[in-house]
Amino acid sequence: QVQLVESGGGLVQAGDSLRLSCAASGLTFTTNAMGWFRQAPGKEYEFVAAINRGGGRTSYADSVKGRFTISKDNGQNTVYLRMNSLKPEDTAVYYCAASSSALSGWNEAPSTRIKYNIWGQGTQVTVSS
Repeated sequence: QVQLVESGGGLVQAGDSLRLSCAASGLTFTTNAMGWFRQAPGKEYEFVAAINRGGGRTSYADSVKGRFTISKDNGQNTVYLRMNSLKPEDTAVYYCAASSSALSGWNEAPSTRIKYNIWGQGTQVTVSS
């Protein structure tokens, strides 16, 4: 059974840092690009960050560029999202997603939801001002 399980969310103050983790099971990590999306209350899903299969290429939303870092450990089947200098507008449920080799190329770090076919259940991040 393919599964993505996020962890690491919580309640923090503006300016604090958090690291989200996404543990994958039932899929071969090196054949999947990985991404993070988020959804704030009453808003659409928003792309946050992505990393290609090999881990050498990343992409970020402009709103998080310079503050967030995505990385993956293929040996541990885990992808991380390091979030620094958090702002209240970062408050959302954060979702981890996997994009199979059928949907994205080796060098691709996709930023669109349609490229992702496996999703986690999400972890809440709340940033107070």
